[in-house]
Amino acid sequence: MTLQTIQTTQLDIPPGMIHLGIGQPDPSLLPLALMKNAAAHRLGHDDGSLLAYGAESGDGYFRLALSRFLTEHYHKPVDPDDLFVTAGASQGLDLICTLFTKPGDTIFVEEPSYFLALDIFRDHGLNIVGLPMDENGLMVEALEEGLTQHHPAFLYCIPTFHNPSSITLSAVRREQLVQLSQAHNLLIVADEVYHLLPYDSPPPQPLANYIDTGTILSMGSFSKILAPGLRLGWIQANQALLQRLVRSGLLQSGGGLSPFTSKLVQSALELGLQRDHLVKLKTVYGQRKDFLSAALRRHLGSFVAFSEPRGGFFIWLRLPEQIDAEALQPEARQHNVGFQPGIRFSSHQRLKNYIRVCFSFYDTPELETAVGRLADVLKNHRQSG
Repeated sequence: MTLQTIQTTQLDIPPGMIHLGIGQPDPSLLPLALMKNAAAHRLGHDDGSLLAYGAESGDGYFRLALSRFLTEHYHKPVDPDDLFVTAGASQGLDLICTLFTKPGDTIFVEEPSYFLALDIFRDHGLNIVGLPMDENGLMVEALEEGLTQHHPAFLYCIPTFHNPSSITLSAVRREQLVQLSQAHNLLIVADEVYHLLPYDSPPPQPLANYIDTGTILSMGSFSKILAPGLRLGWIQANQALLQRLVRSGLLQSGGGLSPFTSKLVQSALELGLQRDHLVKLKTVYGQRKDFLSAALRRHLGSFVAFSEPRGGFFIWLRLPEQIDAEALQPEARQHNVGFQPGIRFSSHQRLKNYIRVCFSFYDTPELETAVGRLADVLKNHRQSG
């Protein structure tokens, strides 16, 4: 390894490539100055306890600050004792799989679903059963039918600004889903990391607001609203479920997760820095969402179909049925454009004529260029086909 080849971030994008498959914040939006202010504020307290092993549920003062922040956005009081700190949503999901499943168990997911969550489930040897969605989200009737055939360890869902489809589960279906979970004692793992990123009207209340039912584990993350490198998130649930997390061997051995980072973010919350940054992100991402949607309509017209998202990071494009998006990738690389093929989001190796594109990582000039390149790829494919 030479100094020129040392990699410091997850991404290694070739020069000239614009990869619309990247579902991360734009590096220019990562709030370095904000975190400098938060760190100066926290370290100025001269409190050495932030370098000690953390409380198993997470630092109490951080959870208090987080509960106030969530109360403001969820429009319902959030008890800090119902919050458990994680090292990001992915680590939280992995811990849930460790403690609530065993290899060979069946779980339900939406079809499509977040492809990296599917990888975590496969790491744990789980049998994944996909359930269909429509424009209102997960089809509850299909879930009810599935429960007559399987006894899942849990249902994993992304109810708000779904990844990849950007669909939001309707308020009516949220009520139906919660009622069904109670009737069948079905654990719901709700990935709600995009809930705080609406760009027009607010979404229905989060499934986190239903934790009193005892069937909901709601996951949140600062990766989407502050910075992914913090590796900081939370699980919101009732005490019976949280105690299973707190008593895990991981926590007993290493203490609470991300104690130092959570103290810095505590300052970001208490000083109002997180609130201001979230306002900025919603403005910037909303503008990029509008721009990318318009560019797709302008360059691709009726060749692709999509619903304009109301929040989150993604646009889910449906291509003509005869097109295999994964087979397009070599030609797309030649045109210096990337995307995520739909098959990656399928638990059944389907959705081959879909692709996911993202508007969070690039600004509007790059988005315009990328859509033009994608249009050339699809045009060449049509002519050669």
